[in-house]
Amino acid sequence: MTASVAESEAWQRAQIRRRAFALSYLALGVGALGLGVSAIFVRWANAPGAVTSFYRMAIATALLAWPFYRRVKARGGLPRRGLWFALLGGLFSAAALAFWATGVMLSGATNPTLLANTAPLWVGLGALLIFCEKLNATFWMGLLLALAGALVVLGLDALKATSLGLGTLLGLLAGAFYGGYFLITQRGREHLDALAYFWPAALSSTLSLLALSLVLGQPLTGYPPSTYASLLALGLVTQVLGYLAINYALGVLPASIVSPTLLAQPVVTALLAGPLLGEWLNVWQVACGLAVLSGIYLVHRSRQATPG
Repeated sequence: MTASVAESEAWQRAQIRRRAFALSYLALGVGALGLGVSAIFVRWANAPGAVTSFYRMAIATALLAWPFYRRVKARGGLPRRGLWFALLGGLFSAAALAFWATGVMLSGATNPTLLANTAPLWVGLGALLIFCEKLNATFWMGLLLALAGALVVLGLDALKATSLGLGTLLGLLAGAFYGGYFLITQRGREHLDALAYFWPAALSSTLSLLALSLVLGQPLTGYPPSTYASLLALGLVTQVLGYLAINYALGVLPASIVSPTLLAQPVVTALLAGPLLGEWLNVWQVACGLAVLSGIYLVHRSRQATPG
């Protein structure tokens, strides 16, 4: 009888674990979609980068303030260690957005955006060197394939540039800070649930971006109604739905899985850019989009095959 009960409990635990993984992968898909449409909303907003980033964070912070308060009240507070991780993650997120936006201002959109998408590489290196995760050759092959595809989807013609200026360097820094955000969030989610982690991080990022906007002298008001509508959509769809889903996934899946999967973002953006912005893909870009998905598949296979 005891053995039967133990087997039943083990089966139930396995089912719960399976459901958690299924929900996490679904959340990753939602996150990739939310991030993929962000570029569309940014184009429609037509506002300075720091201002756009501030509004997307501020809207999410304001919208989730009450649910966050109820969660904290029900739990009787938050673990200090988890809170520090969240605040630090918010700073890294703000830095990534700030470096990327400034890089775009200095050198145009393409080169800084290309190098900002090196985040999965920094995540892989961080997972290897800091967290001592075992990443086999298939992981690195899949990661490089996905990165190569993402570079072309975003604009391979940028690689023809003969000079790399300060803006491109800032794009590289954005990728490093974005990767740091994933690694910090993975650790923070060990102490906090998705909402409890997300809100302090969003608040930290919001205040940082507000300060940046004021320092740069970029106006926060005076835009047409269409801009505010796009900023509202950016805050709701990308920051609330997208990043909350990503934070949920990071509570179950390692950052070295989550970050490469989000390379599907430029594929989503490219597919939507045709009908919504009139920027249609050519055959070569479609092929490289498939390379991104193939690389993601290899990354998942490698992690499933890695013991421990």
